Amino acid sequence: MKFNRLNRIVALFIFVSISSLNPGHSSNQGQTNPTIDDLYPGLACGALMSATLAKLPKGTLLTASGLTIKEIEITKVISQSEPAVRKQLTQNAFFLLENMATKRLLLQEAKKAGFVKGGEDEVITDFLSEKIKISAVSEEELKNFHSQNKEIIGSAPLEQVREMLKNYLTQQKKHEAVQQYLLTLGKRTPIRMNEEWVKKQSGLALDNPVDRARKSGKPTMVEFGATGCVPCDMMTPILADLRKKLPGKLNVLFVHVGQEQILGARFGIQSIPVQVFFDKNGLEIFRHTGFFPQAEVEKKLTQMGVTN
Repeated sequence: MKFNRLNRIVALFIFVSISSLNPGHSSNQGQTNPTIDDLYPGLACGALMSATLAKLPKGTLLTASGLTIKEIEITKVISQSEPAVRKQLTQNAFFLLENMATKRLLLQEAKKAGFVKGGEDEVITDFLSEKIKISAVSEEELKNFHSQNKEIIGSAPLEQVREMLKNYLTQQKKHEAVQQYLLTLGKRTPIRMNEEWVKKQSGLALDNPVDRARKSGKPTMVEFGATGCVPCDMMTPILADLRKKLPGKLNVLFVHVGQEQILGARFGIQSIPVQVFFDKNGLEIFRHTGFFPQAEVEKKLTQMGVTN
């Protein structure tokens, strides 16, 4: 089920969400100074994971090659946002800055590569279309997706929904390939960030049920969904049963993405339901889109070492 309302809201001020890939700690590869991800694991989730901290002039949040972002720019975007998400944006200003910086860094790369025609979004889209290559959806991938999502697809035979599923899986591959590219963006361009502002924002951004659970020292399963979504509602009794079976061993959370738009966007939720599994160290190790039968959920938990 496509969560279009979330995408529309986020699209008002963000070009692309970059947080669905393993928003956890990564190693500091060859850098002398500690990165944002070294100091504040889970705060950044894309280009800014590799950024370093510095004492920047008051009001300056970020500097990179030919790029400066001021605090007033973030404040302006927040003040012009819809009232329903303004409080969430204030709490997640780092996420907003990361997306703003990502777009501008992509524009720089696109223009250097000769992509200059059209508006900013068009330039970036053309650049990424040329830069990102994906493999074609295989027959095996189609069959597996069809067989594993009967609860959503129903009794429709594969031939009847082949093109729809092929288009969906192609878009999913493109999305994942773009995200992989964005994760390396900050490594290609040295980025410095205002250390005082980042310290303050880390306390705000990580003060939410998901990040608190990730820091608890226990494995965590998070269901991102909404009420009224059929496969989401089908997951409800499964979540309840897991809470009863595994008290003290597993954090089981439900995040309503209609109410927590920015938190959903931070974790890259494009469709619902999505189940995200984190290990005891808070690192994402697996995610699944769509209805996830309880037997399969418990199989995954067993692989994580979580048993009753």
